[in-house]
Formats: sequence, structure tokens, C-alpha cells
Amino acid sequence: MKISTKGRYGLKAVVDIAFSMQKDPDKCVSIKSIAERQCISENYLEQIIAPLKKARVVRSVRGASGGYYLAKPADELTVGEVLRILEGPLAPVDCVVDGTNVCGDADCDLCVMKPAWNALYNKINELMDSISIEDLARDFDKLSEGKLNALGLS
Repeated sequence: MKISTKGRYGLKAVVDIAFSMQKDPDKCVSIKSIAERQCISENYLEQIIAPLKKARVVRSVRGASGGYYLAKPADELTVGEVLRILEGPLAPVDCVVDGTNVCGDADCDLCVMKPAWNALYNKINELMDSISIEDLARDFDKLSEGKLNALGLS
């Protein structure tokens, strides 16, 4: 399983929004500001935000001071939830999700690897669901502070 740029950039955007909301809870975050901070194309970021908005992870406000904000508290939103919206199931092989036989004519019930694939699928989801967006926003704050300190800018 490989996380695409859509998943990675989507997480960066959601963490950016959460981090910005920690600093100023009443202010929306514009696509342009996220794109600049995260070095992501505005057009691509708009494509990534659309499914997050549809899934009600983020909401938008129109107007001059508009932008995006998290639709629920960052401590209730997980990495797993965001990734599943953007990437689909976090599965190493399709058969653990939908039972499709991806091995050709072989009998899935006789697959010696299926228990291992199921265990991996469960562990991946358990881990990703254990990390909140708030955890990442807090880590980002610490990393940013450390970098500013190292540059003598704090």
C-alpha cells in the first residue's frame, strides 16, 4: 500500500487548518495561504479539499475573509479518517476489503496469506485511527518552534 500525493497533501492541508485554528479559532484559512505554507499548487489543493468538504471534514466560508475550517474538533478527527476519504480503504490487497478474488483462478478461502493481509489491514487502520489531527498539529507546532529557535528567529 502506498499513500499518494493526494493523501499526503490532504493531511498536510488538514493539519495546517488545525494548526491555524489553534492560533486563531475564529479565523478561516484560505487555500492560498495553505498552498504557500505547504508548497502545494492551489489548483491541486482545491481538488484535494473538495472530497474533504463533501465528507464534512472541512467547511468553507465565502467572502473576503473566507476560507476553510475544520467541521469537528481536531482531537476527534484522525489520520485514518482523512486518508480513507482521500485514498479509499487502507488495505494492502483488495480481497481484505471487498472479498474480491485478486489472485485469478485461485480459491481465496485457501489463500495462505489472507490471515496475514487481514492482520496487516487491521494494524494499519488501528494505527492511523490512533493518531489525531490535533496530535499532528501539536507536533507541527513543536517542529516549527524548534526550527525557528535553530535559525535564531524565535
